[in-house]
Amino acid sequence: MSLVVVGSVAYDGVTTPAGKVDRMLGGACTYIALSASYFTKTEIVAVVGDDFAQEDTDLLAAHGIGLDGLERVAGKSFFWAGVYSADMNDRETLTTDLNVFATFDPKLSASQKQQPYLMLGNIQPALQKTVRDQMTSLSLVGGDTMNFWINDFRGELLETLKGWNFLLINDSEAKLLSGESNLKKAAAAVRALGPKLLVIKRGEYGATLFHEHGFFSVPGYLLHGLKDPTGAGDCFAGGFIGYLASRGVNAETASHQDLAKAVVYGSVMGSFCCEEFGVDRFRTLTRDDIEARFEEFRQFTAF
Repeated sequence: MSLVVVGSVAYDGVTTPAGKVDRMLGGACTYIALSASYFTKTEIVAVVGDDFAQEDTDLLAAHGIGLDGLERVAGKSFFWAGVYSADMNDRETLTTDLNVFATFDPKLSASQKQQPYLMLGNIQPALQKTVRDQMTSLSLVGGDTMNFWINDFRGELLETLKGWNFLLINDSEAKLLSGESNLKKAAAAVRALGPKLLVIKRGEYGATLFHEHGFFSVPGYLLHGLKDPTGAGDCFAGGFIGYLASRGVNAETASHQDLAKAVVYGSVMGSFCCEEFGVDRFRTLTRDDIEARFEEFRQFTAF
């Protein structure tokens, strides 16, 4: 029983107040899969070029991530570069070279089509729907989107969301998608589009889960040092779906406690991601580290 993650495996160039890295492993699929791998068996479906380094393949494999769906084609891998603001709440994109990702056509094996958990990274809604439609035994499916798809591919996105159990977006995306400025009203409007489980991520201010029985909020984790927020939202997603998959829950049986814990684990994984550039924190992170921080969350939210 596995979680299948579909999205981008890429290289990033990042500048933050903490430093600069010209080229490092990134991509939504990469962050989600690495994060989820601490909780459940994970497989990826993505495409890379012939420049994809063996050391990066080795890192993914070392986390037990299934790589049969990692397609290698001639050309360069997807590359993104950006600069973060002084408070790291905003960033300016300098370069977006889709390269081989421009013609990404997700190919699922017969085994992957039968897996119960699917996480769709931030790719074109039509591709997300194509993948979801290939799955035959899903217990839980959902994903991510962004302003570009909401604005320019709204029809595609709305059709895609009808087939999802959960959606993970930030507060500005929730307001844009719903047309509501009030977050609670926005959440109700988005849930009416299909995904009954909605998590609205609010960066350093935490995250809020909305579902049929109400809502649950968790604050952001206060880090001693923030180096690079790239991938934090995807790591949140990996912790969220990874934990739920480890519990064997489905859209109907997920309890409030299961969902609340999934949000906290998502927050934990997102916080670890920010401590180093790119995926570097996952080179040393252990499950004991994760459980210790989860317990911190429990203690500072108890009253």
